[in-house]
Amino acid sequence: MLLHEISRSKGYKNPKKRLGRGNASGKGNYSTKGLKGQKARSGGAKPVWFEWGQTPLTRRIPKLKGFKRYYKLVTNYQVVNVGDLEKFDADTVITKELLEENKLIRKASDPVKVLGNGELSKKLVFKGIDAFSASAKEKIEKVGGKIEE
Repeated sequence: MLLHEISRSKGYKNPKKRLGRGNASGKGNYSTKGLKGQKARSGGAKPVWFEWGQTPLTRRIPKLKGFKRYYKLVTNYQVVNVGDLEKFDADTVITKELLEENKLIRKASDPVKVLGNGELSKKLVFKGIDAFSASAKEKIEKVGGKIEE
């Protein structure tokens, strides 16, 4: 293959812009880099995290200060309303595993609390549920249901 036999590739459109090849090219002198300054010099590219004189983020963040993770100190319950339990048959034993199977909670290993939102007309037995609101207890006991610890 000789130099004069080379043809353009399929899909090739414009020649590459040749920068800094003298004044006659129209792209000589500053070579589209503007006048002076850090970005006009060779090797002037800076990393993305460089903040141009502003105090960097890593130095603005406080060092060795306390931080209270309150959510680690609070028990986050998965919530089930009494009205959601209406779909179960009477005398069903409600456990965390049963609630997980029916997609009322995400994980059976996490604590579960039953709240009193909605109406309950069936007698249900609760086993292994971690907490109940006062209104939920009242509604469960009113229809004859049992809460076993």
